[in-house]
Amino acid sequence: MPNMEKIKQSIREIAGRKQNVTLAEIERVMSQLKDHCAVSSVENDHQRMYAIDGVRFGICTHHPGTKQIKAIYVKQFLRAMAETGWYED
Repeated sequence: MPNMEKIKQSIREIAGRKQNVTLAEIERVMSQLKDHCAVSSVENDHQRMYAIDGVRFGICTHHPGTKQIKAIYVKQFLRAMAETGWYED
């Protein structure tokens, strides 16, 4: 189980490069957070929706040909992390 500081470091690393983040990186952080808080996800063909302690955010996944997600979805992830206390601007 990763400790809280390592998870926060991963989130800060993602925040430092909003233009070059993959869905797998977000999924890894959310998976690690399951040991520390309530995390859930739902997906369909176009997007994946996450909830962490009641704060929700979504990531569009239907852009073929690229591994990176758009910066707006990274910002939504960071906003959710900030609201739940896992990230500070």
